[in-house]
Amino acid sequence: MSIVPDNKDWTWVMVRSCPECGFDPREVDVRHMPQQIEQVAERWTVVLGRPRANVRPSPDKWSDLEYACHVRDVFTLFHSRLDAMIAVDGARFENWDQDATAVESAYNSQEPARVSLELVDAARGLAGAFSLVGETQWENRGFRSNGTEFTVESFARYLLHDLVHHLWDVGNDAVVVERM
Repeated sequence: MSIVPDNKDWTWVMVRSCPECGFDPREVDVRHMPQQIEQVAERWTVVLGRPRANVRPSPDKWSDLEYACHVRDVFTLFHSRLDAMIAVDGARFENWDQDATAVESAYNSQEPARVSLELVDAARGLAGAFSLVGETQWENRGFRSNGTEFTVESFARYLLHDLVHHLWDVGNDAVVVERM
């Protein structure tokens, strides 16, 4: 059995709590995104330090390593999308097939220590980009290829849920982003 692609529309997490991981977007102050991103990245380095990080808990579920590779790539993708939204109000984003990326990049054959370094580096880059968001830029918009609209603020909440939810996915459900 292989991984079943996640085709759900998760955009509702920008406005209401996630019943699975407990993330509540209303408790997030997006102006603290740099610190929140760095906290999450730190927690992912702990996950990658687990023995057998590349072992899938079941054939249809990603390993800790695969989730961490995905998170690393999310940091990179969201950095480029944030830059686009800051540069152009109304930026458009191409669809990203996370499942195809996992296969093409052979996530589960990557080295956990290297992924940890890359994840932290990508997180720092994105945190730095969020630290430069000006007060009026939080309302800049971006659009997915399917027409879904984000503001920089809702985009930040969506991102943070993804990062926290994947910690929950790997059994680190006691870990939540601190309120700031």
